[in-house]
Amino acid sequence: MSGTSSRVALVTGGGTGVGRATALALAQRGYDVAMNYSRSAQEAEETAAAARQHGVRAITLAADVADDAQVRQMVARCGEVLGRLDVLVNNAGTTYFVDHHDLEGLTEAMWDRILAVNLKGPYFVTRAAVELLRASGGGAIVNVASVAGIAGSGSSIAYAASKGGLITMTKSLARVLAPQIRVNAVCPGPILSRWLVGHEAMIEAALKVTPLGRASTPEEVAAVIVFLACDAAMVTGQAVVVDGGRTM
Repeated sequence: MSGTSSRVALVTGGGTGVGRATALALAQRGYDVAMNYSRSAQEAEETAAAARQHGVRAITLAADVADDAQVRQMVARCGEVLGRLDVLVNNAGTTYFVDHHDLEGLTEAMWDRILAVNLKGPYFVTRAAVELLRASGGGAIVNVASVAGIAGSGSSIAYAASKGGLITMTKSLARVLAPQIRVNAVCPGPILSRWLVGHEAMIEAALKVTPLGRASTPEEVAAVIVFLACDAAMVTGQAVVVDGGRTM
């Protein structure tokens, strides 16, 4: 592993949406960034190019976070190329839009894929990254959960369950990895991104009961992620809600 004094961040699902905004915000802070992707290769490369404009190193790493072997190879490659790891953002996620009343519509295959990416994935990446984080003197992990995991709402029951599990796992890992590594979660409400394109009715219903009256931008969610990762030195095991007040 080559030595470097630059701080390094790994962002899963880093090519689009909140992942892209987070990678660029960290690059702006002087972090070298590794952006993981599974399908969005072009977007990840474009994000890496944008990150380099801040004078940092940026690489892209292909891996399905639900595949432990791919995850271990990804994290090892991050260490080989960038030399260390200080921040991990577990942002990669997936869902299927299935009405909560349609119990038969939520298939076992859907359950398996949602839990594999949204719950097992962050665990696999965290487990693989712990050695690098500790070798850098400790660091921070931020898991991107959702208010769906608090309220039992969202795109499907399986999605809500996966994010609820991620919030609980955040607390477990915060205990296990302390004091060297802090672990927190951010819980966004609706976000203005391609994730919700075609589901405008669901957004409108949520915004009707949102005091601030609008959805978040990826950059607004990224700002909270970066705060938890870089500034909140005495915060661990917390799930910070970013939903305009809808679930208060």
